[in-house]
Amino acid sequence: MKKDLISALVAVLACTLLLGLAYPLVVTGIAQVAFGAKADGDPNLIARDVHGSPRYFQPRPSATDWSATATAFANRGPNQASAKAFYLAQIAAYRRLNGDVTPPADAVTASASGVDPLISQANARIQARRVARVRGIPLARVGALVRAATDGRSLGVLGEPGVNTTKLNRALDAEASR
Repeated sequence: MKKDLISALVAVLACTLLLGLAYPLVVTGIAQVAFGAKADGDPNLIARDVHGSPRYFQPRPSATDWSATATAFANRGPNQASAKAFYLAQIAAYRRLNGDVTPPADAVTASASGVDPLISQANARIQARRVARVRGIPLARVGALVRAATDGRSLGVLGEPGVNTTKLNRALDAEASR
């Protein structure tokens, strides 16, 4: 029995060192050499909290307050009282910013990761009017910035095009500094 325990402990230790330490270090090293700075990630892939500021396009709600260190989804069920309260609060917040409109689903539901910067084109069209008015930028110019920040379908066929709020808000700030 003692021999079996020692063998099991050695196997766990060996697998931990090999798969938990050596393998990730090797893969990271290869990625750094093969892809350079791209291996460190893209900051445009994470939504930023804009604190409900009317000057910015609002990303989807987040279960983690847009923290990339603890991505998670809310896991609300359709019959949960907390889900109803959450969605009603999100609808009210959206209407406070954008007027008495029916918010698109992505404006009130969190993404699976809680940090997805993409919103629907319908959501962006509604928000564009507010952002243009508050910033004093022509709506046509805001529309051009929205189009520039719109990602196509994955692999050309999967999903719907999405507007990257992180890229778009950075472009808006750059526009203001001109």
